[in-house]
Amino acid sequence: MARESESGLPIEPVYGPDALRDWDPATALGEPGSYPYTRGVYPTMYTGRPWTMRQYAGFGTAVESNARYRQLIANGTTGLSVAFDLPTQMGHDSDAPIASGEVGKVGVAIDSIDDMRVLFDGIPLDRVSTSMTINAPAALLLLLYQLVGEEQGVSPRQLTGTIQNDVLKEYIARGTYIFPPEPSLRLIADIFQYCRTEIPRWNSISISGYHMAEAGASPAQEIAFTLADGIEYVRTAVAAGMDVDDFAPRLSFFFVSRTTLLEEVAKFRAARRIWARVMRDEFGARNPKSLMLRFHTQTAGVQLTAQQPEVNLARVTVQGLAAVLGGTQSLHTNSFDEAIALPTDKSARLALRTQQVLAYETDVTATVDPFAGSYVVETMTDEVEAAALALMQRVEDLGGAVRAIEQGFQKGEIERSAYRIAQQTDAGERVVVGVNRYRLDEEEPYEPLRVDPAIEAQQAARLARLRAERDPAPLEAALAALKEAARGDACVLYPMKDALKARATVGEVCDALREVWGTYVPTDAF
Repeated sequence: MARESESGLPIEPVYGPDALRDWDPATALGEPGSYPYTRGVYPTMYTGRPWTMRQYAGFGTAVESNARYRQLIANGTTGLSVAFDLPTQMGHDSDAPIASGEVGKVGVAIDSIDDMRVLFDGIPLDRVSTSMTINAPAALLLLLYQLVGEEQGVSPRQLTGTIQNDVLKEYIARGTYIFPPEPSLRLIADIFQYCRTEIPRWNSISISGYHMAEAGASPAQEIAFTLADGIEYVRTAVAAGMDVDDFAPRLSFFFVSRTTLLEEVAKFRAARRIWARVMRDEFGARNPKSLMLRFHTQTAGVQLTAQQPEVNLARVTVQGLAAVLGGTQSLHTNSFDEAIALPTDKSARLALRTQQVLAYETDVTATVDPFAGSYVVETMTDEVEAAALALMQRVEDLGGAVRAIEQGFQKGEIERSAYRIAQQTDAGERVVVGVNRYRLDEEEPYEPLRVDPAIEAQQAARLARLRAERDPAPLEAALAALKEAARGDACVLYPMKDALKARATVGEVCDALREVWGTYVPTDAF
């Protein structure tokens, strides 16, 4: 039976030289670390040192998450990645009525600088790189991190890490937006400018395809819609008066890695090649770092199963290997029990050990770009690239990423892809081990990690104490200055920092901006 890729492209049983008859390695490949970066963004890749092992973690209170971070560091992780709870992601305080039942559930609850201080207690911010998966309130969490660093005596110029800060994909696939697209893009441009001036080693955005993939996007859709969002961000910053080479070197990306190893490797290679051409030819970037698509990868949570969860160890290993062979700069490997609940200490450690085995017990780090010249991978790279470019052109024809979002284009395409995959799985054409084949009559019991519901009351008590202790005068002045900046065109991050330093809460700062900018309400088409 004929096989097809996740992108719906045919997979031939045999590939040979004829598949690459018109293929020019000089223009398609180049050398590692050189345009068009198909073979990787650095000349030596992992032969000098492996990728950053950045495990995503956060749950409950700042105290609990701090303990998990310390364990991960002790076990050898080389970068932290913070998961925030849903109220924090939506800009609400833990004691807000809308937050009820969600505090600390899918990440750590951060309401103020008091929580951020506890979260990074004993963790030297001048020696640890931190990624924060936060979007609409990204500026707030970055500034809280900066304030905690300054309390530690760390200069902002020493801070390294990433904020996700990619709000366009929230309208497409995830839903944790706050403000409408126009002020959201303005806020992102302000963050670019602020980081360039104040925190120059910080990656000011991580443009994410991961969440689109989790919603059902194919590999071609994932890179097409992610790169289209990236183009929108670059256009926004340029329109705000920034030179492309002033901010583009700090752009980063975030992709999924599935079990379909060959197509995933091809996807990563195609994405690098497309981005390098766009930045050079459309935006006239001159700095080679502006052309480099640097990305973080997370293994595919959507492919994990609650049935026979230990089988996920094998899935995550294959997914992690695909990311490494594809040339990722950092990697999070999911824990095998994440389809059931938050990872336990043991499962989180096993996930990290998976990366360490790939880095130190295999030979994939001994040579740069092991698949270069492979008939199948180079053919797949060309095919995924062509499919992605066709989708990117359709976005352009609709007026760009924002206009296409408003018309529901990306969301509709992803839903059709998700439906195709679901139909194939239900029909047994797509095998999912333990789900539609090789099932057990009775699943073995598994005791998951559970978040204590009492933390909601604990966070509410902390907030009550904070509001009683703080001086209201500097807080009110800072919030008024923030609203004035939001109404005009001044960078909002400076008054925002003043407000947070005066112990404003995340909800209070976001409410000040909601008052000026409003909130986003999806259209019927969306």
